[in-house]
Amino acid sequence: MNDYTTRRQFLALGGAALGSSLASSILNGADRPVSPHGDVVGEPTAEKVGLRMLADGGNAMDAIVAAALTAAVAAPHQTGIGGYGMSAIVAFDGGKRIVAIDGNSTAPAAMSADTFQPDSNGKVPGRVNETGWLAAGVPGILAGLQLALDRFGTRSFREVVQPAIGVARDGFRWPANLATMLRGSKQFEKDAGSRKLYFPDDQPLAAGVLFKNPELAELLDTLAKANSVEAFYRGDIAQRIAEAFQKNGGLVTARDMAAHQARLVEPLTLKWGEQTIHTAPLTAGGLSALQMLRAMQAMNWEKMSAGFARSHARIEAARLAWRDRLTLLGDPDFARVPVAKLLSEEYARESAEKITVAVKTGKLIAHAITPNSQTGTISLSAVDKHGNMAALTLTHGQGFGAQVTVDGLGLTLGHGMSRFDPRPGHPNAPGPGKRPLHNMVPTLVTRDGKPVLAIGGRGGRKIPNALFEVLTQFVVLGQPLAQSIAAPRMHTEGDTTLEFEKAWPEDETESFRKLGYTVKTAGNATLSAVALEDGTMHAAMR
Repeated sequence: MNDYTTRRQFLALGGAALGSSLASSILNGADRPVSPHGDVVGEPTAEKVGLRMLADGGNAMDAIVAAALTAAVAAPHQTGIGGYGMSAIVAFDGGKRIVAIDGNSTAPAAMSADTFQPDSNGKVPGRVNETGWLAAGVPGILAGLQLALDRFGTRSFREVVQPAIGVARDGFRWPANLATMLRGSKQFEKDAGSRKLYFPDDQPLAAGVLFKNPELAELLDTLAKANSVEAFYRGDIAQRIAEAFQKNGGLVTARDMAAHQARLVEPLTLKWGEQTIHTAPLTAGGLSALQMLRAMQAMNWEKMSAGFARSHARIEAARLAWRDRLTLLGDPDFARVPVAKLLSEEYARESAEKITVAVKTGKLIAHAITPNSQTGTISLSAVDKHGNMAALTLTHGQGFGAQVTVDGLGLTLGHGMSRFDPRPGHPNAPGPGKRPLHNMVPTLVTRDGKPVLAIGGRGGRKIPNALFEVLTQFVVLGQPLAQSIAAPRMHTEGDTTLEFEKAWPEDETESFRKLGYTVKTAGNATLSAVALEDGTMHAAMR
């Protein structure tokens, strides 16, 4: 549950795909034995489970699904079994099979475009789209994980869910930061299921207390015995979830649960030299990162001299993509989203021309955009001894999601409906069966058709920009993973506010202030990645 940086080089795995070389591992400053079977990076408890699965002969998908299920129990503020969504991308068979998996939440049939009608200030009264039972749609994580395992795994659901059951049954020490979060949550206090789980004896869980969730352990054990998540969506468990929604004023019904399906989808791609970037399509966030890179490609950005002008160009490319993201994007099954246009050579050239003028004249591109902070999420990346790679992200949304819990199941729900734009006429407005636009960006890079990088992130709206920053270093500038992920990052959501990490050059931040930007120093998203470089596997997280 802690943010940390890892830079792991491990013994390449003997097969033709990986070659062989000796490397070291660093985790929080301490040496850790390198696995000869592959690696999983992204969350401490989940990593241990994933590594054990690899050591036992499981492949990258077995490991990452087992790790994800465990993280959904061990990091309950970031994600959960009832979390709203997951998104993944995988490369198997030496890159011959590259596919994305959409495990996003779906809105209930009773949800309409004006369910969250904002007031005159653009705010949803009572913030009912963020916390409470209206904020939760059909949980998508388990369906997505089952689909991923069925199509690419070698182990059964019964086997990969056992570590998660153990964590729920045996418990873990409650972290201090989560104790603080509970003390500040009025929603938890008024929700019966959450109060029962997180407020024993009517007091919020204290730091260091052994937290167990026996009801969730029982739910997972039921699914394990059936060797399937089917009952969660179309069985007794689904009925209990639907009854909880009905009892508490939510909209999800048993029919909504039964109708939900995860799906395999074709990734979006962008070719840069000998490398190709593959990312999950809408409703995931990768389109925006590709649009930024497409504009940079059109202006031959990599040929610009390092310095302020090049940084300015990169930031304006990000701002234009965010303008389009916040005004044009939504579920393509329900709205006309100009994906092909946004990634076209012509549109990239138009964007490049605007950026070039702004850089030459020392001005910023003017447009009106309203940002909206979003955080949360767990992101995992994995590789196995065969060179198979996977990046998988799963999320509640904000801390503890909707902050409501299905009593009797120990199931805290994510707030996927908060990812809709509450304005009825917006492409991302809520609607029956719609999937909300989200920020998960699991991504792969291939070189000459072979997978060389799997990467994803956590940190809400900061994820697409963070991915863009690392891909700029790794793909565009040809930097190794360690340097790519260590490079300082910026964040923008299209308005005139810029956030820079502390390591960003001070002379540049001052120059952006002079252009008219509001400049802040702030943290960024956390990315987890595995890469194959010169026959050696590396893993990193920052």
